[in-house]
Amino acid sequence: MAETIYRILSINPGSTSTKIAVYENDRELLRKNVSHDAAELAKYKSMVDQLPMRKEAIRACLLEENFVLAGLSAVAGRGGKLPPLKRGAYRVTQEMADFLTYRPIDEHASNLGAIIAYSIAEPLGIPSFIYDAVVVDELAEVARYSGVPELTRRAACHVLNMRAVSRKVAEKRGGKLEDLNIVVTHMGGGITAAVISKGRMIDVLTDEEGAFSPERAGRVPCRQLVDLCYSGKLEHKAAIRRMRGNGGLIAYLGTNSALDVEARIRQGDKEAESVYYAMAYQTAKGIGELATVVNGEVDVIILTGAIAYSQLFTDWVAARVNFIAPVEIVAGENELEALALGALRVLKGEETAREFSLVPPSV
Repeated sequence: MAETIYRILSINPGSTSTKIAVYENDRELLRKNVSHDAAELAKYKSMVDQLPMRKEAIRACLLEENFVLAGLSAVAGRGGKLPPLKRGAYRVTQEMADFLTYRPIDEHASNLGAIIAYSIAEPLGIPSFIYDAVVVDELAEVARYSGVPELTRRAACHVLNMRAVSRKVAEKRGGKLEDLNIVVTHMGGGITAAVISKGRMIDVLTDEEGAFSPERAGRVPCRQLVDLCYSGKLEHKAAIRRMRGNGGLIAYLGTNSALDVEARIRQGDKEAESVYYAMAYQTAKGIGELATVVNGEVDVIILTGAIAYSQLFTDWVAARVNFIAPVEIVAGENELEALALGALRVLKGEETAREFSLVPPSV
């Protein structure tokens, strides 16, 4: 019997671009990075206001590639700032689109993923999905304590890429994700880490709790932070921006580019080397911290994300953690493929998509 052919459009919105790809089953047919002009983006008051512009840009890009939307079987979009979800696929509904449009948990480009996917799929009469959203929360109850009753720890990390590369590494090692204990770190504009135990992400270090990164401050001394916020030097939004957007490499070195930092190191810039090394040091320390969650019984450590292309950085990290477990490097971002393959498993009946609802099920 001939294999059923499914064509899936994956959509991953970023702050200044929208990455798209079309897959025919597990084979990539095309991949494009649709850039958005900064002056054009500045016209919009919020992310969601950009919907018509981004949707038209996607349509124009596909038209240029002679791809017809009517040939699609499903659309998969990056999952945004929703209430905590379980791992895997969720079907995008009007309720989900409305939540992300009118009352998202946070203003973030990923919120557009589900909305764009739904707006393309609904007129075509095909399903749209999100998969492994950034708000997947499977934390063990003990991991929710922060030390301050008013502040409950919640999971927020690069779930989509982390689980996708972990699944690949598990298969490479001849097993399944559910068979292993994995500590995985995604290193990009923000750095997050997680421990996946038998398929479940039981603890994480969010980009506010672990290493500083190209754009984010990471974990900072609490009392000094409180003092800074009450110093009169920063109002509320500026304080948040100092931690998220203007922290990390930008704060120390004036750039968020690891490539620029490495170029400065090669030219003998000792400050750049010290800061970059400190970022690797903190990344490694976070891996060690998460290893304790499974009593040190870690099968493999994975370094992923754009900074994983840097051998200098990954060598520094690996040297500090390879006593815990073997280190696998899976550089880059795999979000578009992960979205498509997740949707494909649902279309094939290998997984069941969950239904999003703000109303708790009746007992």
